[in-house]
Amino acid sequence: MTWLDRLLGKQPELTPHQLQRLAAWQALPSPRPDLPIRESRYVVVDVESSGLNIRRDRLIAIGAVAVTDGQVQLKDSLEIVLQQARVSAKDNILIHGIGGTAQREGVTPADGLLSFLEYLGKDPLIAFHVAFDESMICRAMKTFLGFNFRHAWADLAYVAPALHPQLARRHRTLDDWMGLFQISNYARHNALADALSTAELLLALRHDLETRNAAHFDGLKALERERRRQIQPA
Repeated sequence: MTWLDRLLGKQPELTPHQLQRLAAWQALPSPRPDLPIRESRYVVVDVESSGLNIRRDRLIAIGAVAVTDGQVQLKDSLEIVLQQARVSAKDNILIHGIGGTAQREGVTPADGLLSFLEYLGKDPLIAFHVAFDESMICRAMKTFLGFNFRHAWADLAYVAPALHPQLARRHRTLDDWMGLFQISNYARHNALADALSTAELLLALRHDLETRNAAHFDGLKALERERRRQIQPA
């Protein structure tokens, strides 16, 4: 799809098989948001992009790992590089390490996004600073699959300081919270590695979540709203 097609609102042309895959995902039931973490599957996600402008830059990669029944499931993970019509700038490649060849030979965007949906199911999504990841994924879904991706997300960038307000001023980034809980990262700014670190942060917060009777998705969202109210300008 060209920029002109997007400007005019032209729908992408999906194959019958792709349409069937999308319809099958849309028909899946959603899990109960009040089930405890120990009985749930959450998908922790991180993305890499061609830059930080959510309107202009492109989604390059998605990394995801499942937290199922209260444990990180390394075997239940996903890493996808989407095929790019043009390679991102050299300084951008230095950040995420996805070179020109990998970008040109990635999975076609429609099939890559469908694979992500099939991996995700209807389970809740967890991220650190959701706004960017959600915006990049939603725009790609609209561009390449032609539908509005509306899904349940929880943001640990708000949940963590809601649980530890006394630490909030000195702990703002994922690296800050990783350092506090001694969480390692085998390849910072790699989508899957960052998703794994975020998943480990979720589990590091589990005791505090249980203390607050918030160790379920509804609880995560309640803490997120609490923190947003705390930092809202008067």
